[in-house]
Amino acid sequence: MAEGEKHKSLSGLELSKEWREAADIRVDLLRYLKEEVPQIFCLKKESSPQEEEELTHSRLLHPLECFLFGEDPKDGLEKLKQGSPSSQICGRVFKEGETVYSCRDCAIDPTCVLCMDCFQDSVHKSHRYKMHASSGGGFCDCGDLEAWKIGPCCSKHDPGAATAMVTDECVLEPELYKRAEKLFQILLYYVTDFLVWEENFELSAELQPRYGLCDHAHMTKDNAYYCVLYNDEHHSYDHVIYILQRSVYCNQAEAQTHTSLIDKEGRRAVKRGTLRSCQQAKDLIRSNSEHISLPPLRVEILHAAVMAHQTFALRLGSWFQKIIGYAVGFRQAFCHVALEPTDKYTPCPISRLMLHDSRMYKGARKIVHELIFCSMLMETEFKRLFAIEFLEYYEQLQKDFINDDHERSISITALSVQIFTVPTLARELIEEGSVIKVIVDTVMALLHEHLDDNNHFFFLGYKSEKFSRIQIIFHDLRYILISKPSMWTEGLREEFIEGFKVFLGFLKCMQGMEEVKRQFGQHIAVEPEWEAGFTLQMQLRHILAMFQDWFSSDEEILLRAIDECHKILMQCNNQPFHREATDYYMCKHILHVRPYKVSQEPVSIHLPISRLLAGLYVLLCRTGSVERLHDPESYDFTQLAEHPLRCVVLAAQVSAEMWRRNGLSLVSQVYYYQDVKCRDEMYDKDVLMLQDELMQWNRLTEEMLYLLIVIIGERYVPGISQVTKEDVTMREVIHLLCIEPMAHSSLVKGLPENESHETGLEAVITKVATFKKPGVSGHGLYEVKKERLVEFNPFFYHYSRSQHSKAEESQKKRRVQESNDKALRPPVPPAFCPAFSSIVRLLCCDIIVHILQRVLQRAAEDRATHWTEAMIQRALHLIGQALLEEKTQLEDSTVEEVTFDFSVKARRIGSEHGKSVFLLLSRIKAVPSLEAQKDMIKWILQMFEIVKCLREKSSPTASVSMETTKPEESAQDKEKAERKRKAEAAKLHREKIMAQMSAMQKNFIESNKMLYDNMPESGVQGETFASTESCSMERTELCVAIGPHRGSTPAEREVLTCILCQEEQEVASQAPAMVLTACVQRSTVLTQCRGKIPTTRADGTETSYPLFMPPELAVGTHTGSCGHVMHATCWQKYFEAVQNTTRNRLHAELIIDLENGEYLCPLCKSLENAEIIGQHLTMPRWIQILSARIKGLKSVTQDNDCNTESSSSSGGDTGLCGEGQPDFRSILSYGVQEPRKFSDSIAEMLVVCATTVHRVGLQTAPNELCPRVPLMAWNTCAFTIQAIENILQEEDKPLFGSLQNRQLAGLKAIVQFSSAQRLKSSQAVIQRHFTDMLGVLLPALSRKTSPSLLEVDFFHLLVGLVLSVPSLYQEEAVDLQPSAVSSAYNHLHILHLVTMAHVLQILLCSTDFPAKVGGEETEEARVAAELYSTVSQYTGRLNPDVSGSSVAERVKRGLEPFLRCATLFFNCLTGVHPPEELFSTSVTSQEQVEALCSYLALPSNVFQLFQEHRDTVTPLLHRWCGSPAITKALKGKFQTVRCPKSTDDERKHPTLCLFCGAMLCSQSSCCVSKMDGEDVGACTAHAATCGAGVGMFLRIRECEIVLMASKTRGSTYPAPYLDDYGETDPHLVRGNPLHLCPERYRKLNQLWQQHCILEEIARSLEVVNVMFAFEWQML
Repeated sequence: MAEGEKHKSLSGLELSKEWREAADIRVDLLRYLKEEVPQIFCLKKESSPQEEEELTHSRLLHPLECFLFGEDPKDGLEKLKQGSPSSQICGRVFKEGETVYSCRDCAIDPTCVLCMDCFQDSVHKSHRYKMHASSGGGFCDCGDLEAWKIGPCCSKHDPGAATAMVTDECVLEPELYKRAEKLFQILLYYVTDFLVWEENFELSAELQPRYGLCDHAHMTKDNAYYCVLYNDEHHSYDHVIYILQRSVYCNQAEAQTHTSLIDKEGRRAVKRGTLRSCQQAKDLIRSNSEHISLPPLRVEILHAAVMAHQTFALRLGSWFQKIIGYAVGFRQAFCHVALEPTDKYTPCPISRLMLHDSRMYKGARKIVHELIFCSMLMETEFKRLFAIEFLEYYEQLQKDFINDDHERSISITALSVQIFTVPTLARELIEEGSVIKVIVDTVMALLHEHLDDNNHFFFLGYKSEKFSRIQIIFHDLRYILISKPSMWTEGLREEFIEGFKVFLGFLKCMQGMEEVKRQFGQHIAVEPEWEAGFTLQMQLRHILAMFQDWFSSDEEILLRAIDECHKILMQCNNQPFHREATDYYMCKHILHVRPYKVSQEPVSIHLPISRLLAGLYVLLCRTGSVERLHDPESYDFTQLAEHPLRCVVLAAQVSAEMWRRNGLSLVSQVYYYQDVKCRDEMYDKDVLMLQDELMQWNRLTEEMLYLLIVIIGERYVPGISQVTKEDVTMREVIHLLCIEPMAHSSLVKGLPENESHETGLEAVITKVATFKKPGVSGHGLYEVKKERLVEFNPFFYHYSRSQHSKAEESQKKRRVQESNDKALRPPVPPAFCPAFSSIVRLLCCDIIVHILQRVLQRAAEDRATHWTEAMIQRALHLIGQALLEEKTQLEDSTVEEVTFDFSVKARRIGSEHGKSVFLLLSRIKAVPSLEAQKDMIKWILQMFEIVKCLREKSSPTASVSMETTKPEESAQDKEKAERKRKAEAAKLHREKIMAQMSAMQKNFIESNKMLYDNMPESGVQGETFASTESCSMERTELCVAIGPHRGSTPAEREVLTCILCQEEQEVASQAPAMVLTACVQRSTVLTQCRGKIPTTRADGTETSYPLFMPPELAVGTHTGSCGHVMHATCWQKYFEAVQNTTRNRLHAELIIDLENGEYLCPLCKSLENAEIIGQHLTMPRWIQILSARIKGLKSVTQDNDCNTESSSSSGGDTGLCGEGQPDFRSILSYGVQEPRKFSDSIAEMLVVCATTVHRVGLQTAPNELCPRVPLMAWNTCAFTIQAIENILQEEDKPLFGSLQNRQLAGLKAIVQFSSAQRLKSSQAVIQRHFTDMLGVLLPALSRKTSPSLLEVDFFHLLVGLVLSVPSLYQEEAVDLQPSAVSSAYNHLHILHLVTMAHVLQILLCSTDFPAKVGGEETEEARVAAELYSTVSQYTGRLNPDVSGSSVAERVKRGLEPFLRCATLFFNCLTGVHPPEELFSTSVTSQEQVEALCSYLALPSNVFQLFQEHRDTVTPLLHRWCGSPAITKALKGKFQTVRCPKSTDDERKHPTLCLFCGAMLCSQSSCCVSKMDGEDVGACTAHAATCGAGVGMFLRIRECEIVLMASKTRGSTYPAPYLDDYGETDPHLVRGNPLHLCPERYRKLNQLWQQHCILEEIARSLEVVNVMFAFEWQML
């Protein structure tokens, strides 16, 4: 203890000095760590991370740094920076999910990537690049010369010289380097010892604590042991929580914390105690976690001292990274220590760490891997030495990885990509380390258990997880072969061939594996295993191509590879011939063949060596060195082609459904055999082998003819003909686009990729296709250019059967539209290379001519069972190919030189019996069932004549025989005559119908002559002008919706049709109820303070909402309608039917919420949850009358919270007029009338709708008697109008004329429904609400809790006052409502009062007006300045000397949305037609304001209101401005509420809220919070406050939008980002650069503004029905 106290009293410099002077620094340093480390980490109570970090730095790391530098670390580091150059290599280690970039033009291979910072500062930003999310573990290649063709460094890492990845000279002082090496050695061995620690290890003597680990007396006294639980990938998150609760008796919260940290760090101490208690916990955890299908969890018991040292060892790993980043010398010293073995029997520290990697937990692995990244992989020489160490233990490391359960991204084997992809290092490893042999031997050792007695792979009962891990090893072989050498050394040749021999040994195990035999009698009982073999083939696809690419670069090694491949192929003995050769006689020829019946004997589809040999032979032909082939006589190409031919026949027979009893496994194998994923190394190579060498059923005949077409016509292979890879890609693209126009991504999927995952599409697409940009939805499409259509081959060998049909139909349709014939002619192919030129001789051999003759003869005899149209189509195509070949040869050479004589044989053979090919073609033209092939036959006959003329050197037109042309001409004439006859008949029929209709019209007019006599005639021109002018003047005068001059409401008889029963009904108050579908939802679209949603209580004590909507519009209730109408009874039946069917549907609650009354509109499928039914009085006098009426109402006077001034009999606001004091019933003298009566069904639906709005808007239980029901109806009316006005303003549309009729009908219905609420609610309640709302404008009627002007949204107040004022006319004995005159005055004065209060609100909220300047101002500006000066006097805060014009402009701009909303409201309420100016967007803002004011009976200069009502307003202004709430608001400052932002450095799913811009961390346990007692994710919690439960989020790394409607409902939506090809890229699969599409962003914004998110989710979920629900609440 004395030694420990002494250490604490010494400073870091003093300690370092003691260590330097010590005889054995290792012993002293370890003893210091023995004392200090346990005190900081584990023996004390848990401290905060910050406190622990401070202690670690001050008592451990600082002394170490002092020893390292020999002085204060700050001084030493400053000196080091001055003399040490900055590193040229970035070396940033990527976190999981981090975005990385790869240049498609400059990267040596796809594994070369840049971090975002380096990419932004590099030349590659302007190149073609890809981006994707890193899986973690890689690092930035900026500065690596071998990774980039050009631009290896960004501007930040460019040293100014063309050298990178060159080992810098050590610039450290010798003493400093020596200390660093010594310190690194001690600490690295310390770190290694504790990271490879096993449970049964003992501490070294220097680290042994005072009480040993086996001191039983001590362990019973102190809790000195930990029970440590490790992470695995077998047990689920919830299962581990359950196990911990049962085993260590912790609560759920503690168990969740433990599990979360175990998942993140890899381990966690779940119990601390004595050895016995920890052992009990360990046994319980293992027993509770073990299952028949699950291994037990890994649990260890560790001493507290060991735990402390392990924790500090991890911290030292991070410290090492920091120190070696200071200088190159430190990095070199560390690498030297890490790679230096202690002795010949003990591996070096880094090898020890690698070999123990699979036993280390996740956190330790990450530290070790990052340490390797920033040290050895940053130095060329040490990277080479590390690669040698890695290769030495390669097999063991891979075996450990196979048995491990963690992902490869956190395995040491993932580092192979960092060393095997360096070209110089890869070649050195091939030459000196036999890396190809090592990799293949590792695979063979792991797959040895799957070899059968014939040494072939047999994967029955294989484990898919283990097999998928073995496949990953093939990636290393691809990495080694990525960059072929430009120069070969003899050593490289020898080692590469040796590696290739080992690889051929592996392929030998695949050659002929998993043979199949046709099943006879009954269906196969068990489907054989086939996926493993094809998965292996897919992994080898690129490797085989890369081997061939290496061989193509050196002729000598190519010849040796062919010899080795041929030798191994000859050793393969799978299914030799069982019968001797037999002679067959055909067409006067003797055929010497060895029969092999594919339908009866075993066949394998796996022939990798045969196909590899075919590819190598084509490469040899390209070099022209076939004659150099060793022992060419031994190459029997007939025998070599035998197995590929069997495979092709097998595919043909499967296509003919001869193998149906063999099950789907064989069908799947044949599918993948020809699929784009495998075809280039399977089907294509089989065709190559058949080109190297050369029925019982109609289908087999079709397949045979098709095979001949492919062998003869498919020449687009470099080496087979003079074509390039670019030509091959162009042909592939042309044929894909001949199927249909395609998107870029579809084309990429249809093209094979090379080893760099490139298709070559971008280089050729502009040459063969034109691009059509996308609209607001969909994606951009490529269409093939017309001039390229001549290259279309209907029997393109990469077409599947469905693609062939689509392409044929598409091209025939196109030719008909272009008025061409339907003949799909074979294209003119490129000429064969000399080595393959003899293939075309197949077409003119006697046997082929005989086959074609027999096929055509069957068709001519028209025996339906003996031929098919597809057979004839293929035969015609072959004939066309032969004639084109002959024509080409005749055009390029003289007749004497041409030996290809197909046309001669086609005319001669069989002509004596009238059965030559040429004569049979003329006969089958008349076969009715071959009408579709008529044009093709005609073209072939023309080609015969053209070839004949070329042979005879005559003109084709003169030599066409009458025998050929006459039937054709007569047939064409018949067709034209038939079309003409049909057209004339149709014309006569139309004329007859029109004559009948005209006669009927005349008869009707004659029969109803009296009706037409009474119709007014059109006047003369002068009268018409006069009437038009008078109507125009009258209309202008009547475009006023408020006041005594209100225009008339047009009386229209409205008849609606129910969309369910299709019955019509007139809209009337006593008729059965007609309802519109509607959706009520809470909304924050218009909020000015996002995230601040008012809370409500049932008693309303906490907030004034919903009586008073705050001006920020924090949350409103929006009611939207699609406008479709139904009978109330029909709707009820429909909703009940939806309930019955939906409850039986799986996960239907995801789509609609039945409990909340949701359903989809039966017509348009919009989401719905509700149904909507449709003398002069001055202001002072009006106020007096209202005040008198209010004072006399019992519902108001009984409330003891009224302002005492309101009951005063003297002074105050009651003396605003000189007239006599009004009495209680004075209000009735201005006109009353009987209110409308509704039918019972309408009254019922009014209650249903109002209850729905109340329930949704306040998120409360349904209660139709709640006094806030009418308030919510008025609020939803106001908010919906505001939302519609906002949308029209955003989209720059006119106020009227822009909405569809159904939308306008829905809006009018909402207003009428809100207006009718006073008739269904308690009049006392309505009266009390009116009085409370009027109290905001008339302080004499206010309450103590009445809000100030700054706390109210005045449009909501206007709607509430207008719709509730009729309640004042209610009498006890009779139901009354105001007459039209009374309503006009009520509306006028309410609007004037509200408008003036809103003007004042705008003035009080605006404090930045410019100062008054000289010059004359308008009358409007003068009045505005005067008002502002008056308000300034009352408030004492505002500046009175301001510009009147700026005040007027600001007020008009702030008042315009209110006026627009008021206009919409009164138009729907009164039906008065608005001015024409409001139907157009071409009018100026001033003209629009004047039109709005005119319609609302307001002066165009709104400040005149204050002049007209000066006597009334002056006392009100004083009271309004003197409110304490106003004064307090003017003194304070408004603060913007911002959402919290995640700071987690490793968040996997960063998500952006599109409403407020907050950055969240979705689907992460670190951001889970509680809501209503449930755990919810960050997005769900944020949506509750930001969007009232509705959310729209952009998942950045996934590049997709997530729409949320509640905790249980959501859907994905395409992000508004498109690549250059007009396509979205969810999850960055393609990785193309993305750009924001303004149109799609605008559509996304409209989705939000128009409150369509709920509807979009419902539509999406209805289309995509999922089996298991996604947990949206955890997003």
